[in-house]
Amino acid sequence: MTKKHQKSADPYLHLEELNKKNHKWVTKESERTLAEFGGRGFKRRRKDVAKILAAKDKLVLGSKRGEWIYNFHTDGDNPRGLWRRAKMADYLAKDQEKIGWEVLLDVDRLGKKEGESWVFHGASLLYPSYDRALITLSRGGSDSNVVREFDVAKKRFVKGGFERGESKGSMSWVDDSAVIVSGDFGAGSLTDSGYPRTARLWKRGTKLAKAPVIIEGEASDVIVGATYDPTPGFERLIAYRATDFRSTMMYDVDLAAVRNAEGVVPAEALRPFQLPHSAEVGALRDWALVTLRHDWELDGHVFVAGSVLVLPYEAALAGPRAGDVRVLYKPTDSTAFLDVTATATGLVLTILDNVQTRILFAADPHVAGGGAGGDAGGAASRADGSVAGGVASRADGSVAGGDKWQIVEVTPEAAQFATVSVAAVDPRESEDVWMTISDFLTPPTLYYGTVNQEELRARKLRSAPARFDAEGLEVRQMWAESADGTKVPYFAVGSPKVLDGKRRARVLLDGYGGFEVPRLPSYISTYGKVWLEEGGVYVVANIRGGGEFGPAWHQAALKENRNKAYEDFAAVAADLVDRGITKVSKLAAIGGSNGGLLMGNMYTTYPQLFGAIVCQVPLLDMKRYSHLLAGASWMEEYGNPDTDDWEYMEQYSAYHNVGDGPHPPILLTTSTRDDRVHPGHARKFHALLKDSGFETYLYENTEGGHAGAADIEQQALMTALVFSFLDKKLKK
Repeated sequence: MTKKHQKSADPYLHLEELNKKNHKWVTKESERTLAEFGGRGFKRRRKDVAKILAAKDKLVLGSKRGEWIYNFHTDGDNPRGLWRRAKMADYLAKDQEKIGWEVLLDVDRLGKKEGESWVFHGASLLYPSYDRALITLSRGGSDSNVVREFDVAKKRFVKGGFERGESKGSMSWVDDSAVIVSGDFGAGSLTDSGYPRTARLWKRGTKLAKAPVIIEGEASDVIVGATYDPTPGFERLIAYRATDFRSTMMYDVDLAAVRNAEGVVPAEALRPFQLPHSAEVGALRDWALVTLRHDWELDGHVFVAGSVLVLPYEAALAGPRAGDVRVLYKPTDSTAFLDVTATATGLVLTILDNVQTRILFAADPHVAGGGAGGDAGGAASRADGSVAGGVASRADGSVAGGDKWQIVEVTPEAAQFATVSVAAVDPRESEDVWMTISDFLTPPTLYYGTVNQEELRARKLRSAPARFDAEGLEVRQMWAESADGTKVPYFAVGSPKVLDGKRRARVLLDGYGGFEVPRLPSYISTYGKVWLEEGGVYVVANIRGGGEFGPAWHQAALKENRNKAYEDFAAVAADLVDRGITKVSKLAAIGGSNGGLLMGNMYTTYPQLFGAIVCQVPLLDMKRYSHLLAGASWMEEYGNPDTDDWEYMEQYSAYHNVGDGPHPPILLTTSTRDDRVHPGHARKFHALLKDSGFETYLYENTEGGHAGAADIEQQALMTALVFSFLDKKLKK
């Protein structure tokens, strides 16, 4: 805080209250902000963004269930969206505009009928009939939700069916007679982080209050839950307790014992996995899949952090030996595991190599045809629009003995900085996959094909149309040197003349740097229209704290080392000026959530580097964060401010380090309905800055949850506001 406020512990604490008085105050501040930036340029940008978001020709992606493909679609006529389905055969064979969609649920119509501002949060279909669904809805886009059973054929909610009231949590199918449910069941049923503390098996026709408790955690846990895998021959119930954000205790549960239980399921019905609690663990048929966050020593052998391993499922429960473990992927200095998707014959792994995607296939030796090798060959692009990736490398995939997983690289040919995403079409039945390819300047293209130990072969289905003029623009990857000598990559999108340093332009520098989340190239349709088309440059910084280089890159900026993320971002900002791409008066920074805390630290620690800052749905008061909404769940990332951790946390609590300035102008945005990061962070910071005489603007949307906006019009307003602020505050 500034010196004038240091005598009071928190003079703006009252702004955390969601009451009428504060609503009146924040409405006045929001109106002031709109009045300042709501001119002709704002209206034009809002119209342009709304047109993009409301377009009816968006690339339609979906999920296959049985003979149908299911999709959730929004456009100008349906801003809250339509949940719908089409025949899979039509989806594959017809042009997009000719696909016949059957609307199952109109969310706009439902909201009007029930007098609620519903936002669709997903649908879970019952396997294998797919005739029932569990629909999740939230009021105004908050994390809290309601879940209702839906009859797909009749297109209506089931009267007297499964239904869970509003709370954080979930509901998922076991079979047509039972579901797993977690949520707020009354006093003591939530963790200190506000998430479910129990998971229960709720049988049809019984009272939810009587549902047996599968697993119960401690109040200090982050979240407790359970999932059911209905894969034929490998049906299993798995329960878990996340004791902190990065540690999870997992159990294989005797489903029959749960069905017969009254009250709490006997402890002996839960068999714990004998695996590191810090690892991510999943099940694939008769295998356990393990992704390591830390080194794992087993029988004198060290499996390094960032590796992807498989081992027999039963060994994972009984206690594995090193000889049981197969290494599917081991990181290098430049590579990191990103994602995995299962098919009927193996696993598709997505790897980052200097923040560029590579695709590997690991053939399951227990499946017919698995483990056989293919002929070596390179990736190719074909005249019919299909793409294929051939075998580029092969690994034996084992530590000892048989059960060798054959691992091949099947990366398709794509633009250098394109992001390639692969998802299984039906992991229980086929080798088919969806593949999307896009970059900052190229709209996403959807492919459909197969992947196996021979190759990934896919044909182009369709592409999204371009939403802005990208002529004369290019994408480059550059590197900056941080304060401790670490090389930090970043992507820059703009004209070659600017990127060569021959002309200084206005630059928007984006960053996040937390929770092992990587920032990858993706099509920036709205930013392209209102920023790149106007001559601006867009930059994404891949700073420490993110997941671009695996667990080590993330862990380098945890807790007392949080400053490393901020030093990295500042280094990128300085590098952009040093290269002649921009100058301070033309350089803005933007970030949201954890990235909002990053922006707060740019404002307090590196104000000399920026001409303007946009801080969205931010964390800013690190003394109070763990007492607000989900904040307690993030202490593994930041620290516990009620302990000696505050000694280092105070250094990056933006709310406590404003100082005497000078500071660049700042725009703070938040949402009243954000029940993840409390709007009090933005409110209090704005009030402090305003009373201290600094240039600050606040806009609080009444809906939107942590996303900040609940529908097309709200998204268009928020985007137009950001770029109108930048247009007015940055030098031309």
